[in-house]
Amino acid sequence: MSSLLFEVKPSDPITYAGVAVVLGVVVLPATYLPARRAAKLDRLIALRQE
Repeated sequence: MSSLLFEVKPSDPITYAGVAVVLGVVVLPATYLPARRAAKLDRLIALRQE
């Protein structure tokens, strides 16, 4: 793994924490927004269209 990283040590906690934060910032809206939109639908209408 260290050969794939440029100037990053394999045990660099700041880099790994930064990656986790960036992924969290991307994943939360990507899952929350479609779930909120789906929750607004009327369930009976959605089931009848299937």
